Amino acid sequence: MLDAPANCPGCGRHQPLIGIAENGTGICGACAGTSFDYTCRTCGLGGRTYADSECARCVLVARLQQLLAGPDGSIPAQLQPLRDALARADRPRGILRWLKRSPNAALFASLAASGEPITHQRLDQLPPSRHLHYVRHTLVHLGALPERDEELDRIPAWLDTVLADRPAQHVQMVRPYAHWYLLRRARRRAARRRRPAEPGSFLRTRVLLALEFLAWLDEHDIALNDLRQDDLDRWLDTGNTRTYAIRYFLSWTTSHGLTAKLKVPSIPRQQPSNLMDEDGRWHLLKRCLTDESLALDTRAAGALILLFGLHASHVRHLTANQLIHRDDNSYLTLDQHPFLLPPRLAKLLHQLAEAPHTRAGLTRTNRGEPWLFPGLVPGRPTSQTGLSSKLLPHGIDTRPARNAALVALAGDLPAPVLASILGLHTNTAVRWAGFAKTSWADYLAVRAADLRQERNSTLQK
Repeated sequence: MLDAPANCPGCGRHQPLIGIAENGTGICGACAGTSFDYTCRTCGLGGRTYADSECARCVLVARLQQLLAGPDGSIPAQLQPLRDALARADRPRGILRWLKRSPNAALFASLAASGEPITHQRLDQLPPSRHLHYVRHTLVHLGALPERDEELDRIPAWLDTVLADRPAQHVQMVRPYAHWYLLRRARRRAARRRRPAEPGSFLRTRVLLALEFLAWLDEHDIALNDLRQDDLDRWLDTGNTRTYAIRYFLSWTTSHGLTAKLKVPSIPRQQPSNLMDEDGRWHLLKRCLTDESLALDTRAAGALILLFGLHASHVRHLTANQLIHRDDNSYLTLDQHPFLLPPRLAKLLHQLAEAPHTRAGLTRTNRGEPWLFPGLVPGRPTSQTGLSSKLLPHGIDTRPARNAALVALAGDLPAPVLASILGLHTNTAVRWAGFAKTSWADYLAVRAADLRQERNSTLQK
C-alpha cells in the first residue's frame, strides 16, 4: 500500500490507502483518523518515506548532489548526464543502496572531487580494474566521453603496468613490438571486420609470451641474436600450445634483423571431437522454445546456439537492429544476408528485444546499440563467460552444442551457403562440410551394425 499510493475517495489526495471506509473502499490515513503522515516534505507526494520525512527520490536527488559535486559545490558538466540518469531511475531505493556500497560510485565521487576534466587519458593513468572499466563505459554510454576501441586503446596503459618492473633491455624490445607490430596490425584488422572482435586477450598473451621467452633466454645465457633453432625447439618443448604464439614475436625480430630466420611448427588442426548427440540437441532446443520457466535470454541464446551453431561471442553481440519483420515473417541478419527464422524463435527474439533491462538505472537511454543480451556495464553486451554460465546449468554446454549444430547444418547446406548465412570463412565452412561427411559416414556405419545385430537377435528368438 505504501509503495502504491492512489487518489483517496474521501479527501481526493494522492496518498497510501491504509484505512478502510464503511463501504469497504480504501481510504488514506487522515480520513481513517490516524496520525500517520506519508507525505514527502520536499515534493509533497504521498507514499513511503525514506528518511527525514522525504521520499526516496528526493533523498536520491540530494545525495547525488553531494556525491558528484566538485570542489566548487556544483556537479561537473561531464557528470551531469550521470546524475540525470540516476535521478530518473525506476527504483530510487536501489540506486541509494548502490551509492552507499558500490566501489563504482566511490570512483565517480573521487573523479568529481578532484575538479580535473575527465578524459580517457586521465582514466588511463589510474590502476586498471573492473571498476575503472565500468566507470569508463558508463561515461561513454552517457556521452560524457567519446567512443573509442576500448579493447585496443586500453592496451598501452596495461603495457605500462606490465613493463614497470621488467629489465630495461626487455622493455626496449617488447614496447616497440607491442606498439608498432601487434597494435598496428590489430587496428588494421579491426577496421576490416564486419562484427565486433575482442583482440585484447590475444595481444596480452603475445606480449606476456615475449617477456617469458626473453626471461628464459637470460636464464640460459643465450643472446637473442645468437638464438638457434634447437634453442627455440627446447623452449617450445617445455610449454604447451600457447607457446606456439611466439611466432609473432620472432617474425618481428627477424624482420628487424635481430634474429636469424627460425621456424615455429604449426599446431595441427584437429577435427572437433566434443559433440552433443542429436537427440540431446533436439530435446534441449525444444525446451528452449517451449519452456516458459526458463529466463527469456537463456531460452533465446540457447536456441540460437543449438539451431544455428552460433558462437557465444557472436550471440552476445546481436542487436535488435538485426531483427527484421516483413510480410508476416521475421528474419535475422548474421552476416550479409537475412535468413528466415522459425516462428517460435522469432517470437522469443522479438520479446527479448522489447523486454526492459532488469538493471535499467543507467541503461535506459537512447544512446548506444540496442543489445539483445545487455550486460551489467552500461552500453555493453553481456560477457561471453556470463552468457555461457547462464546456459550451462540447463545442460547447454556451448561448445558441444555449437559443434553438433554446425555438423547438422554442414550436412544439409553447401559450404558457400553456410558461410554466407553464418558469417563463417569459406575455408571454415568447407572444413565443417568435410567433417560432416565423415561424421555421418561413421554414424551410418555404426547404425548399420546396430541394425544387423538387432536382426540377428530377432532371428535367434
